[in-house]
Amino acid sequence: MDRGVVLVDDTETHRGLLQEAKQYSVGADADLVLLVTFTEDEFDETQEMLDTIGSVENTTYTDDQVLTAAANVAEELAQDVLADGAVPYEVVARIADEDERAETVVEVAEETGSDHVFVLGRKRSPTGKAIFGDLAQSVVLNFDGYVTLHAE
Repeated sequence: MDRGVVLVDDTETHRGLLQEAKQYSVGADADLVLLVTFTEDEFDETQEMLDTIGSVENTTYTDDQVLTAAANVAEELAQDVLADGAVPYEVVARIADEDERAETVVEVAEETGSDHVFVLGRKRSPTGKAIFGDLAQSVVLNFDGYVTLHAE
């Protein structure tokens, strides 16, 4: 593994996923890309909040600055789990609705030259997977590299 993408959020399960990715990364002397995704609604809420702050500060915030502010969730998680500095990482934030997340994970992995993806896998019945799909399943089927699933 040279570089791995880890889809993160601020939950204990994602903390475990990042810890697992860290172990792989240290063993392979590789770096990580922490991917955090936001829906359009979450992005709009963050933008409204920053616009309110900006009106007090007499400034405006660009879309990139809004994404950066929203990505602080991943940065805080990284500061906690990767605090020892053993793993180089970068944080990438993207807007992706639930049905676009798997595609976004694969796109970011390809854009960053990553050869490994770490995602959470949900426990579902075979019928549920067939009818509703699954983020992890979509990543496995569409990513041309290694995928590590961490049970949710």
